[in-house]
Amino acid sequence: MSLKKQLMDDMKTAMKEKDRLRKATITLLRADIKRFEVDKRKEITEDGIIDLISKQIKQKKSAILEFRKGGREDLVQEAEAEMEVLMKYLPKQLTEEELKEIIGNAITELKAESMKDMGKVMGAVSPIIKGKADGKTASDIVKALLS
Repeated sequence: MSLKKQLMDDMKTAMKEKDRLRKATITLLRADIKRFEVDKRKEITEDGIIDLISKQIKQKKSAILEFRKGGREDLVQEAEAEMEVLMKYLPKQLTEEELKEIIGNAITELKAESMKDMGKVMGAVSPIIKGKADGKTASDIVKALLS
């Protein structure tokens, strides 16, 4: 089943169950998908949907940091719940050990030795981990392994 169809089915289920949070989160994601398709004048791919989901999760993470600074635990909990809904649509996430192994293999293959090679390593690793791991986490691991 395509992600678009799954999102539609899940939204219908959320409406039937009167799950406002899940319905609102999925509706926002579907609006982003529609906006992408209208702007680009083409149908979005599964990878494109995963990119949009990752982007929304990243926005939620930064919002959570701001809400915590402002002492708004109610908004923190809401954003975390929205992130949980979005995470269900991403591929299985890599563990830190799996991510270190992938990055270590890339460093070995590219014979990377210093921080100057970070761009090459990230370029090789990014397509492999797309949607499966956070880019910032990967970048931090690359920095640690190259320094």
